[in-house]
Amino acid sequence: MYMPLRRVVVRRPDAGFGAADPARWHYRHRPDLAAATAEHDAFVATLREAGAETIAHAAALADHADAIYVHDPVLISDRGAILLRMGKPLRRGEEEALGATLEAAGVPIHARLTGDALAESGDILWLDPETLAVGLGFRTNAEAVRQLRQALSPAVNVLSYDLPYHTGPSACLHLMSFVSLLDERLAVGFPRLMPTPFYQELMRRGFTIVDVPEQEYDSMGCNVLALGPRDCLMLDVNPVTKSRLEAAGCRVRTYRGAEISLNCEGGPTCLTRPVLRG
Repeated sequence: MYMPLRRVVVRRPDAGFGAADPARWHYRHRPDLAAATAEHDAFVATLREAGAETIAHAAALADHADAIYVHDPVLISDRGAILLRMGKPLRRGEEEALGATLEAAGVPIHARLTGDALAESGDILWLDPETLAVGLGFRTNAEAVRQLRQALSPAVNVLSYDLPYHTGPSACLHLMSFVSLLDERLAVGFPRLMPTPFYQELMRRGFTIVDVPEQEYDSMGCNVLALGPRDCLMLDVNPVTKSRLEAAGCRVRTYRGAEISLNCEGGPTCLTRPVLRG
């Protein structure tokens, strides 16, 4: 989750994103497509400047405004991609489309979630190469955890944690809504929303948590993308969190995301599907 980012999938905002009904998609307002495209282009340029190869996910996806958030439909493992089954019904269909893009880029499909399983990758966090943490909430369920354990056994230990209700099913509270890993034992987060056993696991592993102030939680102060160990990318609207990260020894890069992030509740981790780190 924090090693140097080498290959990453991104999706440029398209006409479907620009035409999104705010009430239906839980956006603050209808996106300004021209502004969103300019923000996204600058965001991708920063990824490239940091040394990442970007893979364009340009598959036709009618009526899938959230498809720019390429992190969620798949999980990447050492064995290949695991296509999930999105908990948000409006996003179903993104999984196979992104899988096709990954296969074209040389990433094999290792497994698919089926049946009643629901999972989004925003609820899934690699604590180390052999340990996967999964948040159980409105977007990810216990059947998904069972199938992930089956797909990754015996090399990976899958831990699960119940997420809080917080603002309810219409909003999006993922495990990664309140924590991002930035180095082997450094995270940025909002401990007040963390399940106690998850917080205790981080403490057992010796993590330091850079605390996001309450006033910067809603502007996605916790949503920080590691470009490498202690080299990170975050929104440009959270100065207190930025200062705290710098005090912890991080190089902090920022981007403008009024349309692609703040309007639609999707930060830099959501906008990227890391494929290769190291």
